[in-house]
Amino acid sequence: MAYVIGDDCIACGTCIDECPVGAISEGEKYSIDPETCTECGTCADICPSEAISLP
Repeated sequence: MAYVIGDDCIACGTCIDECPVGAISEGEKYSIDPETCTECGTCADICPSEAISLP
């Protein structure tokens, strides 16, 4: 099950640089490609608004 980015996302960009497989896309609210996500948890650990979690 891939990580998801919730409505608390502030689009700060921190997670994009940390994702080792490039699964995160920019936008008003960022999104994670479930086909690319390896569930490593790096993005969730680094997110300052705690907007990233497992569904």
